[in-house]
Amino acid sequence: MRYLLDTSICVFFLRGKMNLDIIVKQIGLENCYISEITVAELRFGAENSDNPTKSHKAVDEFLKGLTILPIFSCIRRYASEKVRLRKIGKPLHDEFDLMIGVTAIENQLILVTDNLKDFERLENIKIENWFERNL
Repeated sequence: MRYLLDTSICVFFLRGKMNLDIIVKQIGLENCYISEITVAELRFGAENSDNPTKSHKAVDEFLKGLTILPIFSCIRRYASEKVRLRKIGKPLHDEFDLMIGVTAIENQLILVTDNLKDFERLENIKIENWFERNL
């Protein structure tokens, strides 16, 4: 099994709210991916923190060994999914979440998130919530 880690899961780990390192050891680092969008969100969070230098270092450490997926190959699915959701009256208002979700779908990865409500609207997405497993 291969997994795309959503930003929320990464933030939980960086804030010490979950033992992601233990779970990753069990499934293998080579099976864990993140989107370029997640990197952007993590960098924003680091820059916006009380101690940006320390936070950026934590992000740097976190990113070591993870495969970062580009979004270019997912843009067409992003557009079609955004239109589909709008037509059925259930648009996803967070563009970053939509892009992360379609990245998981396009790369045939299981999305790891605690934001089930928004992501489960996406067609053909597979989701796991490791935060629940960690409680």
